[in-house]
Amino acid sequence: MVALTFPDGARREFPANITGLDVAKGISPSLAKRTVAMALDGVLVDLADPITQDAKIEFVSRDDPRALELIRHDAAHVMAEAVQTLWPGTQVTIGPVIENGFYYDFFRNEPFTPEDFAAIEKKMREIIARDKPFTKEEWSREDTKKVFRDKGENFKVELVDAIPEDQKIKIYHQGDWFDLCRGPHMTSTGKIGNAFKLMKVAGAYWRGDSNNPMLTRIYGTAFAKQEELDAYLKMMEEAEKRDHRKLGRELDLFHFQEEGPGVVFWHAKGWSIFQAVVAYMRRRLAIDYDEVNAPQMLDKSLWETSGHWEWYRENMFAAQSAGDEAEDKRWFAIKPMNCPGHVLIFKHGLKSYRDLPIRLAEFGVVHRYEASGAMHGLMRVRGFTQDDAHVFCNEEQLAEECLKINDLVLSTYADFGFDADLTVKLSTRPDKRVGSDASWDHAEEVMSRVLEIIAKQSGGKIKTSINPGEGAFYGPKFEYVLRDAIGRDWQCGTTQVDFNLPERFGAFYIDADGQKKIPVMIHRAICGSMERFIGILIEHHAGHFPLWLSPVQAVIATITSDADDYAREVLAHARRLGLRVEIDLRNEKINYKVREHSHAKVPALLVVGKKEAGERTVSVRRLGSEGQRVMGLDAALEALVEEAVAPDIRRTRQA
Repeated sequence: MVALTFPDGARREFPANITGLDVAKGISPSLAKRTVAMALDGVLVDLADPITQDAKIEFVSRDDPRALELIRHDAAHVMAEAVQTLWPGTQVTIGPVIENGFYYDFFRNEPFTPEDFAAIEKKMREIIARDKPFTKEEWSREDTKKVFRDKGENFKVELVDAIPEDQKIKIYHQGDWFDLCRGPHMTSTGKIGNAFKLMKVAGAYWRGDSNNPMLTRIYGTAFAKQEELDAYLKMMEEAEKRDHRKLGRELDLFHFQEEGPGVVFWHAKGWSIFQAVVAYMRRRLAIDYDEVNAPQMLDKSLWETSGHWEWYRENMFAAQSAGDEAEDKRWFAIKPMNCPGHVLIFKHGLKSYRDLPIRLAEFGVVHRYEASGAMHGLMRVRGFTQDDAHVFCNEEQLAEECLKINDLVLSTYADFGFDADLTVKLSTRPDKRVGSDASWDHAEEVMSRVLEIIAKQSGGKIKTSINPGEGAFYGPKFEYVLRDAIGRDWQCGTTQVDFNLPERFGAFYIDADGQKKIPVMIHRAICGSMERFIGILIEHHAGHFPLWLSPVQAVIATITSDADDYAREVLAHARRLGLRVEIDLRNEKINYKVREHSHAKVPALLVVGKKEAGERTVSVRRLGSEGQRVMGLDAALEALVEEAVAPDIRRTRQA
């Protein structure tokens, strides 16, 4: 017998090996009909799986949020069947669920194109309408390889060889079509529904190795309801308009090129935004933090001491010095993180418990290897600047420091326009980690307590959650997730507790009893990668930045050449007031100038002609507004100066 505990707390015994479907049928035929999978002790499994031991059981309906991954997984299998039906001889490889959808990789002499989508989607709907059940079988390795080899599915044969010996070989059928798969799946193809769409194609090397054959990857998405799919497609359409790479070109902010793969070539306007963000962060840190700067390149031995060489080597750039002397033949690593350098700065000179907490901040440039296919504009680069800081404190100060960081993070996001739908996630110990279990227990207990305080202080405005096993290798961490204007979530800030790194470097302070004690180290970032944060800002604001961030805050445009001298006077006056202003004296019609500068997302256009010059006024046009307002020159510029005040400075003035 097995004892099953239901969500309401009821506990019942059933014969061993009873399936979830039979349990559901025994409760209610309608329950069995609407259930597509089950969760045993929180793990999703096939409804037809036998239950072999005591467990907590939950029945998962198609509308359950947990079923979305199953809908997408099943849709991937149906897409693969549709492709092989339409183009016999096509080989299927792997087809996982990914964020917001799924994909399948195919091998075919002629790559697929988006023009093939209509036929594939039509065939998918036919397969879904047949409502064939998903059934699972376990095969022997040799039988599996023989079946796929006879079918000409050589990639599948290679996949079987890659499955660890202690894992079973599972084959899922949907009618006559079948594939190698870990599962789980829903009960039948009909449960997928028709709220799916194929999105794009891309090339992908088999197993990510350029020495292997090139495959065609077809991406798709699926949702439980059509309105959810429609909302997603609308969001994707809006995201395409806001794509920071597209806006970066149009607004002349930055570019990339092959001679510097994964690093940003900032243009003057983009660098203006970058410096405005950095200046803001410097002002926010000035009271509590000391800004430092650690070397860009350090000897390999330091990274061995920190553990990065062992745990992070594949993501690091390293170089050997070119000196002729034997002692010069040393290996150096370009820093992927700022933390070891900050520990060395902390160690320089004796520290007392009275000195704590010590907060060191750095806008440090770091380099991390990213595969060429993984890089994505400003969002994922190889070289970037972190608004990094490390707090050295004692265990009694840990909770208070985490809360201070939390307040700084939340107020910063609000200043940049992210003041709703924030989530704080606590990521706990991963399987691959350093440090004692006792240290992890203590760190997780403190951070769990802090997470409760964050949720309570926000009055429910801040959502909180746990990410089991997603902590850094040296300690648990908070992840701050913000939501942009079109509903996408971005993980930016982090607070990471580290009991390990100071000990590795022998860092200590003298406690009140005169004994040496190892400090707790908190790794803290708010924007994270400054490049990525600016990419998020570009897309969040669709390039229409608030005045304090805008690289060009206003353009003075003339109607006729009679106003050129006055326009130059306005320009000089505006720049003396600290505004970032440009002038347009071209012999073009004013409507042309207005359209052009509006397309360039200039927040304010100050139009001047002969009349304005005579009256010492300007005609103010604001981006996104059809109308215009005639104002006296001084009043117009004073209004712009007031609007251009950064939010942190405005708060200070109002305090």
